[in-house]
Amino acid sequence: MTLRNLIGSLFAGILLVAAGQAVAHHSFSAEFDAEKPIQLTGIVTKVEWTNPHVWFYINVKDEATGEVGNWGAEMGPPHGLQRRGWRRDTLKIGEEVTVEGFLARNGSQRVNARQVTLTATGARPGETLDANSSRAGEE
Repeated sequence: MTLRNLIGSLFAGILLVAAGQAVAHHSFSAEFDAEKPIQLTGIVTKVEWTNPHVWFYINVKDEATGEVGNWGAEMGPPHGLQRRGWRRDTLKIGEEVTVEGFLARNGSQRVNARQVTLTATGARPGETLDANSSRAGEE
């Protein structure tokens, strides 16, 4: 293989990876409904600090039925969250948080988080942080 062919193959591979990530990324309006705001308070059960979006999960008790459901909350990318004061360990398993965001269009227990308030059980009680998530009409 010549150097020219090697460089061409490398460039083609980079383009394929970039194209795959662009296709995999979604728009806010494709998954979430800006007309359905929601506020949830629950206990953190899992945090996925990965690209392209950070996800965390909370157990939320339904006041009407008493049943506990596990909700997923999508935030922005890790680098954007870090610029807004987040760290990998800001959310800890077992701590209570309040999430404000928008419901998933498909009716699943998922939200696009707008902001997260760390409640009294956290290391920074009462602090509200921007979730740096996608906005309606963007992406």
